[in-house]
Amino acid sequence: MPPPTPTVWTVRALLVWTTEFLKTKGVEAAKLEAELLLAHVLQTDRTYLTMRFDEEPTDAERAKYKELITRRLTGWPVAYLVGSRGFYLLNFDVNPAVLIPRSDTETLVGEALTRLKPLTAPAVLDVGTGSGCIAVSLAHQKKDSHVTATDVSPDALAVAKHNATKNNVAGRMTFLQGDLFAPLPAGATFDMIVSNPPYIAQSEFADLAPDVRDHEPRTALDGGPDGLAFYRRIAAAVGPFLKPGGSLLLEIGWKQDAAVRALVAEQPELELGPTIKDMGKTPRVVTAKKK
Repeated sequence: MPPPTPTVWTVRALLVWTTEFLKTKGVEAAKLEAELLLAHVLQTDRTYLTMRFDEEPTDAERAKYKELITRRLTGWPVAYLVGSRGFYLLNFDVNPAVLIPRSDTETLVGEALTRLKPLTAPAVLDVGTGSGCIAVSLAHQKKDSHVTATDVSPDALAVAKHNATKNNVAGRMTFLQGDLFAPLPAGATFDMIVSNPPYIAQSEFADLAPDVRDHEPRTALDGGPDGLAFYRRIAAAVGPFLKPGGSLLLEIGWKQDAAVRALVAEQPELELGPTIKDMGKTPRVVTAKKK
């Protein structure tokens, strides 16, 4: 049952009541989600909510907050409700046209930056950029790089372009709409190619969390019957687009390490490197270099 109704709806009271209510509905990160949604309604940062604990939001603000809580309980991800998600020190606007950035993907960005650091003015390609979280983060951190980002979805590409402008790196980025490498100009080569391709097997969709399965774009999740369709295509086609010694970094699902490494190892022009583990010690990024 819901917690008791307070007599005065202050910011503190709203947060306490909503956190307890979300817990009764099985929401794991109830406190965090209550704070994120209220901060969005009050047009502030959640870190400042503590300084506003005694304020009383208006009836209109409370109504908007209630609406967001209701939508959250129908399965809508918080990131879509507030329209943004933090990733690698930056903030990215998101909508249902793009996958919500995950902290696991920061592993790929970190490894990419380690490899890019000694290079001068490197050319980088992000295949299937989505929100642009990888491409924009690399351009933001490696100030002399030029990053090209491709995506088959024009709606996703519009979000990525917006995020590049928002984070002040659009001048060092190129966005191309099309399937994988298809939109690249003839002869284009790169010092590094990165990708977080769709990798959910079609048989696994029924087991996905409802907020992912029902609201995030299936085209950004569906990796074919076995989840490996895009890895096959990328591994087979990437060679001509990498400079000699150039790096390939592929984010993978938690049980795909051996299969993706085998696909990369089949390519005679690629030299397989180590698999990088994420903070949870799960294999997360398969690496290779152009021979």
